[in-house]
Amino acid sequence: MACGFRRSIAGQLSRVLDLPPENLIKSISAVPVSRKEEVADFQLSLDSLLANNNHSSSDIQVQAKRLAEKLKCDTVVSEISTGRGTVNFKINRELLTKTVLQQVIEDGSKYGLKSELFSGVPQKKIVVEFSSPNIAKKFHVGHLRSTIIGNFIANLKEALGHQVTRINYLGDWGMQFGLLGTGFQLFGYEEKLQSNPLQHLFEIYVQVNKEAADDKSVAKSAQEFFQRLELGDAQAFSLWQKFRDLSIEEYIRIYKRLDVYFDEYSGESFYREKSREILKLLDSKGLLKKTVKGTAVVDLSGNSDPSSICTVMRSDGTSLYATRDLAAAIDRMDKYNFDTMIYVTDKGQKKHFQQVFQMLKIMGYDWVERCQHVPFGVVQGMKTRRGDVTFLEDVLNEIQLRMLQNMASIKTTKKLENPQETAEKVGLAALIIQDFRGALLSDYQFSWDRIFQSRGDTGVFLQYTHARLHSLEETFGCGYLNDFNTACLQEPQSVSILQHLLRFDEVLYRSSQDLQPRHIVSYLLTLSHLAAVAHKTLHIKDSPPEVAGARLHLFKAVRSVLANGMKLLGITPNLCATLCYLKKSRNSMLTAKEIHY
Repeated sequence: MACGFRRSIAGQLSRVLDLPPENLIKSISAVPVSRKEEVADFQLSLDSLLANNNHSSSDIQVQAKRLAEKLKCDTVVSEISTGRGTVNFKINRELLTKTVLQQVIEDGSKYGLKSELFSGVPQKKIVVEFSSPNIAKKFHVGHLRSTIIGNFIANLKEALGHQVTRINYLGDWGMQFGLLGTGFQLFGYEEKLQSNPLQHLFEIYVQVNKEAADDKSVAKSAQEFFQRLELGDAQAFSLWQKFRDLSIEEYIRIYKRLDVYFDEYSGESFYREKSREILKLLDSKGLLKKTVKGTAVVDLSGNSDPSSICTVMRSDGTSLYATRDLAAAIDRMDKYNFDTMIYVTDKGQKKHFQQVFQMLKIMGYDWVERCQHVPFGVVQGMKTRRGDVTFLEDVLNEIQLRMLQNMASIKTTKKLENPQETAEKVGLAALIIQDFRGALLSDYQFSWDRIFQSRGDTGVFLQYTHARLHSLEETFGCGYLNDFNTACLQEPQSVSILQHLLRFDEVLYRSSQDLQPRHIVSYLLTLSHLAAVAHKTLHIKDSPPEVAGARLHLFKAVRSVLANGMKLLGITPNLCATLCYLKKSRNSMLTAKEIHY
């Protein structure tokens, strides 16, 4: 895409270089905007075309100049120049303005996705497993990153036209249910379970763990309860089912607050029977070994390296996490015939998935090459005013409370129809942007002070920018959004925005390749800063109708692309309510010196 300009440039280059245009398209990139000088719109890197990297920089520069001399300006390209190892192309300014704005409006939510960068990419069946909290435990903040990252990946894959299945693989089986079952029989109350199930189960779990550490009979009872559960004992199973159903009800309520949904709620319990088949299969292939302690293991190294031994069965015959993950992977291939399956978990599970994938491979399942683990780092310093945060709902409530207090502290705040919903939407945007600004694998330090800043690179600033641009459309849109004169949008501020809009497809492509949301976050923040400067200098009110209409088209395009990107990140764009409490003085918009490109 890039509105067809990239393909047009590739067409001219192909005639000179005697290469198919398709071989050149991904070597032609939109040039990032610069506040120092007006830059070209596209550039071709000679490095990407050369067969090897043994050329010196002077050789590459000479070749760039020779290539530029063979090219000619036309109705699309108005200027050709060279840079450091690049050939640069400047697009006819009126054509750039008209084409970009028309493309943004016409493509709507698909802008950037109908790009030649994505042409030839087949539609795939993709399974994304994310969130995966533990049943009978409150939703821990550790699962927040899995939830928002997995949601982003699923959103992006769906936007690109793939068939995506979102799976929440619940931790609903294992020895912890032996402890919970025993604990409920000792300390549980049915009334508390019905009124606040996850809190009561959490309290039971903490108490029974303490008891089991001091009293071996409690630990033995827990082990026996889980054995009964694995064997299908009706009473044990009935209690487990109650814990599971009540937990899922609570989780669905929290997911609704996050605006996250799943196509399937699966769980380890689904594979308790099939895990026995896995053990038989491993044994038939001579891969299963019994230890002196009675556990069953798989030696992935072949030479008894302790670091490469994976335990797949306890000494009492009960299954383990790895066994159930093997069964789940095989079942999903049978059910979905996926082209890709993505697991979104913290980096602490890296070794676990390496072992699971390796076991699938030696079991003969070549499709394991389609499985991918997307690891992420941990969040540090997430505390509420009451102390350390343990549960996600505490974080959501804290976000809502602090945003409401911010709103109440500003004298210009207007009365909102639903201040709680507004506060939560803006707060979630702040939370997601702070999380997504860096590489997913990195740990990061959470900051309540930074998260709620209305200036700078924050989610609040994104929401504010979107709301302010939407307000312009509401105020002036009726008489101006019919047609526009491209000659009225040749100021440097307008051109910078148009150049940045050209890059959206490249940003989406990059995120689709490495599944990192930071590329989109950086792009949207830069777009918001550009819009802030343009809003301050390109006035609509009191401008001639022709000028006002053109500028309104420009701001509408910015608002549309902002909304597209925010939705991919899992953020619901706010329309006008944000302005009610963030609108201060005209100085709240950033100056040109504060822009970060």
